[in-house]
Amino acid sequence: MNKNELQALRRPFVRELFRGNRFNLAMTVLAAVLFAVAELVVSWLLKEIADLIAGGGAYDFRTLLLIAGGAFLLFGLAWALDRAFLSEFQARAMKQYREYVFGRLMQKGIQAFSGENTSLYISALSNDVNTIEQDFVAKLQGTIQVGIAFAGALGLMLWYSPLLTLIAIGFSLLPIAVSLVLGDRAARAEKNVSDRKESYTGILKDALTGFPVIKSFKAEKSIIRVHDRGSESVAEASRKRTRVNVTVGYSSGMAGAVLQFGVFFVAAALALSGRGITAGTAIVFVQLLNYVLGPIQAFPVFFAGMKSSFGLIDKLAEALRKNVPDEGEPIAPALASGISVRDLRFAYEEGKPVLNGIDMELGAGGCYALVGGSGCGKSTILNLLMASSRDYRGEILYDEKELKTVSASSLYDLVSIIQQNVFVFNSTIRDNITMFSDFPEEEIERAIRLSGLAGLVREKGGDYLCGENGSGLSGGERQRISIARALLRKTPVLFVDEATASLDAKTSFEVLDAILKLDGYTRVIVTHDLDESILSRCTGLIALKNGTVAERGSFAELMDRKGYFYSLYTVAQGEAREQG
Repeated sequence: MNKNELQALRRPFVRELFRGNRFNLAMTVLAAVLFAVAELVVSWLLKEIADLIAGGGAYDFRTLLLIAGGAFLLFGLAWALDRAFLSEFQARAMKQYREYVFGRLMQKGIQAFSGENTSLYISALSNDVNTIEQDFVAKLQGTIQVGIAFAGALGLMLWYSPLLTLIAIGFSLLPIAVSLVLGDRAARAEKNVSDRKESYTGILKDALTGFPVIKSFKAEKSIIRVHDRGSESVAEASRKRTRVNVTVGYSSGMAGAVLQFGVFFVAAALALSGRGITAGTAIVFVQLLNYVLGPIQAFPVFFAGMKSSFGLIDKLAEALRKNVPDEGEPIAPALASGISVRDLRFAYEEGKPVLNGIDMELGAGGCYALVGGSGCGKSTILNLLMASSRDYRGEILYDEKELKTVSASSLYDLVSIIQQNVFVFNSTIRDNITMFSDFPEEEIERAIRLSGLAGLVREKGGDYLCGENGSGLSGGERQRISIARALLRKTPVLFVDEATASLDAKTSFEVLDAILKLDGYTRVIVTHDLDESILSRCTGLIALKNGTVAERGSFAELMDRKGYFYSLYTVAQGEAREQG
């Protein structure tokens, strides 16, 4: 991606920092102007007082004292403006940025979180946001202030002595060169820290998500070693960044010292040689050089921080533009005839097909079960029906409408999915059912009743806090919450992907029974549980083997055929008897 394309991607993100925030910024800039003017007046006063003491000067002591009082009033007014508007500008800028990033994140397709590293987004909304705030937004107003002071100081210096000003500009080339050379190094060092923190965040997420596995396999020491390597990687990147920043700071400081002493010695030489430089002018030049030095020292740090921040924004912008569903035509949230799958072929990796010519007809209002051994493609079919990818061959038709031409947003008004791993937010039962949206009370009660949650709500109440990822609920209760969510949305098509895989036999039957009782819905169930009392109530069974349809028909038809499904069922019953 070229520079112009990156800038175009970055632009809307940076714009969010200032959207509706320009008045606050303008007030902080006004404060910076007032503060800079007050500083320049103080510098001018030093010259006039020095010349007055030396027996010259154009103003008497009383006039200078009144002007000094005016300068301090400007300081006070600048403080009041900064106090009122600076914090509001910074807080609003970062609030809008975070909200914009999260909103863009929510536009991504379902496939984003099966094929991407989500740690990138966690890091972007935590570590990287802090960096952008500290290195760019928080320093913006201060940099503007020193810039205004720099322009004013340069004007005064030209007024007092163009020759000495030219000499000062010559000495200034050294710190400017330092900032140009070291700015890119600082930006690269900051991006490296961000990348290492992203990787470390992924390690933490894996360790916390897989904590039960770690404990059951007694892998604590191994995971600690993995964690410590990640932690050391972050520490090393931080050390390198600090070394670069120290180099930037000291190099800028030393270059500034060369500038200040060089100009002071030249001014002294000119004053002693009678070249029209008074003692007051020499003193004011030293004072004004502080305002020239300020930007020379601040600008490298600010621009390095800005480059670092823009680098982080660019990385995020590139990630957010991927896996955003293409716009398609909307479809009605109703299924009239059914779903047709024709010669469906799909592979996650080139040359390793997962589905090989799948044909299925799923009539509207029916209940269909996809069965087969592990890895036969059952869950892949459901994911493709949910538009997880458009890189398939063949056809997926909703009422003869090809899925590739359908907008993802309208598809999600038609279908819902219940998965094995139900995510439950650390909020109330009611919030988890409604997904924090408003619904009529009678519709919420209907979803609770049909999903089998009525007993739980009576016992614990709708305001019961479920705990982190539903830790306060049983597996069956979490699954019923996912059913209630789907019922509340009233999508006519319901996909169920191994929803009972981690449940005991009794709870599994209760959950599937609740799904089978949902009249008027088109249901497609992927299940490992070959229970006659469940499967015999399905409209049809589709037995998959090695990415192909091995058999299809009703439970009774497939059992009478004594083919592939019959073998699966017989083996499953034998294993169940052994376990029993």
